Amino acid sequence: MKVTFTAKEYAKLLELVWLGMQAAMGRQGPDKTSAKRYADLEQKLYDMATAQGCADMVTVGADGRLMMSEKVENDERLRKALGDYDNDTFWHELVNRMADRDLAAEQARHHAGGGGGPPINADMRLKQIEEAYWDEFEKNDLANLIFLKGGRG
Repeated sequence: MKVTFTAKEYAKLLELVWLGMQAAMGRQGPDKTSAKRYADLEQKLYDMATAQGCADMVTVGADGRLMMSEKVENDERLRKALGDYDNDTFWHELVNRMADRDLAAEQARHHAGGGGGPPINADMRLKQIEEAYWDEFEKNDLANLIFLKGGRG
């Protein structure tokens, strides 16, 4: 299969590869298993950069491997995209984990109390708890979040 790109399209592809590798590495760096899975493809695409008119986007790292240049790594648009991704991930993880925790506690109380009454519809209840957290965080951010070290709130 042969695919052709303009220099502008290839530049966008390289930006996308860099963003994808940032997500694959997370905070653990290039030795993370998910990042290693894509490393060869990343190198292949970086190696083609000069021929595609994007030589200024790639440089050789201290280890001899190709990497994105400072021009790309410091690009405000890309930094904003990464920041937005991190922010979105944070809020979704926080809401999901707190809702799961609260539902589990609710189910345990229901079970410990003899399970009287109708069983809890877990999917519906989880959605309600999540919506309550979203409402709270959208109104107040983290202002009302209290962390009880070693305690159960």
